[in-house]
Amino acid sequence: MKKFIAFAFIILYLTILCIFFTETTDALALKAFEFQTNITEKNHQAFLSWKRLPYPSYYEIDVLTKNPNPAVSAEPYHLVTKDFTFSSSYKLPPTAVPTYYRITAHGIFGIVGKPSEIIDNTIFNANPAIPTLISHYDASSPAGRMPYLLWHTVPGAVYYELELLSAPPENPNAAELSQKHHLFSTQNIFANGYQADLQSFAAYKKLYWRVRAMAFSGKPIGVFSDAQELCIDDAIASPQKPLPNTFDQMPNFKQPLYPVYNWIPLHNINRYEVELLIAPPKQENNQTPSPERIWYYTVNNAASCYDEYPRLDAGDYYWRVRAVDAAGNTIGVYSDSQKFTVERPTLRPLAATFGDSITHGGGSLSYSPANLEYSYQTYLDFPVLNLGRSGDTSSTTAARFDQDVLPFQPKNLIILCGSNSIRADTPALTIIHDINTIREKCEANGIRPIFLTLMPINPANIMAAFQAETDPHWRDKVAAVNKHIRTMPYFIDLEPYFYDQQGYMSTDYAADGLHPSITGKQLMAEIINAHMNLLKN
Repeated sequence: MKKFIAFAFIILYLTILCIFFTETTDALALKAFEFQTNITEKNHQAFLSWKRLPYPSYYEIDVLTKNPNPAVSAEPYHLVTKDFTFSSSYKLPPTAVPTYYRITAHGIFGIVGKPSEIIDNTIFNANPAIPTLISHYDASSPAGRMPYLLWHTVPGAVYYELELLSAPPENPNAAELSQKHHLFSTQNIFANGYQADLQSFAAYKKLYWRVRAMAFSGKPIGVFSDAQELCIDDAIASPQKPLPNTFDQMPNFKQPLYPVYNWIPLHNINRYEVELLIAPPKQENNQTPSPERIWYYTVNNAASCYDEYPRLDAGDYYWRVRAVDAAGNTIGVYSDSQKFTVERPTLRPLAATFGDSITHGGGSLSYSPANLEYSYQTYLDFPVLNLGRSGDTSSTTAARFDQDVLPFQPKNLIILCGSNSIRADTPALTIIHDINTIREKCEANGIRPIFLTLMPINPANIMAAFQAETDPHWRDKVAAVNKHIRTMPYFIDLEPYFYDQQGYMSTDYAADGLHPSITGKQLMAEIINAHMNLLKN
């Protein structure tokens, strides 16, 4: 028996030695291997596939975005997340931001061969931009007379134009409506979905539909999607519930401290109520509010709802939304309930971010903090807690420090404070006082305060987006506040990177003149990543 064990040990040792020799000396010439990749789409889901190495391996897939400013970082790409698989295909996350991929093969002792070249997602990164449709209603799976029509988000789109046609358009993938087959179009769509009303087209059993993305300027972003047939069966019941908008979420989605809930509205219904629970509702898709709900809120003319309260207690939460009339009666039924989890905070996490809506997330007018592609935290090279709250002034940010920061006791607090106060009539001295208050609170609790300088704003774009006046002295206030921030022991200077040639916030970085878009949030993160040496470990 001892001889057998010794012999087995020798065989195992020689096998491991052989594997080590193979992987470290390139005996199989694996370093010359080049990945042959392909991206395909099936059932509105993109897949990356590749030819296997001629050696037993598992594969690392890096999901990347582009850094927007080469002057800030020498690295052209930023790692969003990574995943691993033993197969030779990978289901790509349907993010609403252009993503790129890199494949690396691993053996027992490390990397085998060389990583692939950067792989462009040619389906979702098309130039010009072409929306990719999610909903498919062909003869085998027809729609009722009021179907949801869904598509993948086009980065930077503020709204969408949808066209119904009687036949395939004579101008496929154009930037104009069809002249020959046009039946209906609407631009009143501020999400990547729309419940169409086809009841006025009773004579048609088959229609066609397509959609294009629109910029804040009113100009198209790219071209119309491929026209899709829309087969209709009058016997199919129409949806009677709002549709939670969980499409195109960034990998590893987590709600910020102040959650936001998004949905696709019912047709011509503008009033909605969201309820929050700590257990699944006892009955799905009913009409009656849950007796166990811990919070509810009603919004008008919106497809998102901002939670009023920080969700500090760890555990599972469930939210759902219903359409309601003026008397509070349910229209249709509740949506399917959606779950998110608040994790138990780690002891003294490395970093948290603190501030107003620029910190909370969202941008391009139509996107809330639930759209994590509009959060600069998504693109940081280190984990952070998002403690932002939309609508904050410098004073309300300072006032909620004890409630929202102290429970976490982060080692570092990255602070952007005063953007809303700058555009209002708040004096610079008030903003500076609030900044000093936050700094003092941090230092009293062993937290390193790292302040971000205020970015410029664009009053004309703010007026066009929000019909709100901007304090004419905003430049002087930005200069005064940032001069003070630059005297702090720890600060990161964002301001110089965001100006256009006229001295305003560049429209390329913030369409509404205030809230940075995807590229703007990526640039914020790129600048912060370049100053990681400021973080206290």
